[in-house]
Amino acid sequence: MSDEQLDERFFRLATEVAGDPTRLPALFPAVGRLVGRGPTDPGDPDGLRVPRIEDRARAALVAAVAASSRLSHAELAMMLTELYEDGDADEKRGVLRALDDVLDTLGLLGLVEDGLRSNDPRLVAAAMGRYADRHLGADGWRHGVLKCLFVGVPLDAVAAWTGRVDDELARMTAAFVAERESAGRTVPEDARRILALNPRAAEGER
Repeated sequence: MSDEQLDERFFRLATEVAGDPTRLPALFPAVGRLVGRGPTDPGDPDGLRVPRIEDRARAALVAAVAASSRLSHAELAMMLTELYEDGDADEKRGVLRALDDVLDTLGLLGLVEDGLRSNDPRLVAAAMGRYADRHLGADGWRHGVLKCLFVGVPLDAVAAWTGRVDDELARMTAAFVAERESAGRTVPEDARRILALNPRAAEGER
């Protein structure tokens, strides 16, 4: 399917929910059938770095509802929370991806925190997007980055990570590296990328 065909289908569904936001709970789970599913980047089949086709479609639906102003912030937040809680892993990922494009006042950080408690790399990656960068506190964000290292999510999936590396994250990462090395396990190259940004703090942990 061409990008033009996908965009046409996205537009048609987005127009439908913008006119009637109550259609979102029915259309959100169905986008795989209505639009299609699969990677937008063949080198990223699980959609860790960039959204998959179904992620893009779900984000377009949520953005259309948010822009329509037919629901209050509280009503949209409740709808997204229900979609997340009732959804399967793909739908949860779709909600987390969609948070990047919704209004900052929605107060859905709890969904991000829930995603980070998962051991599913797809959910962890989706949770560490732009919404998390804007709203996740320093401690929660550091632990989110460490979770990425643990479950194999590439740092490139973490929004704006280079600007948030601090002494504490470097120390935590150095401890992670030391533990892996002592156990004879492979150290992710992304861990070394973090340490390279703050070598002095990292050395203090060694």
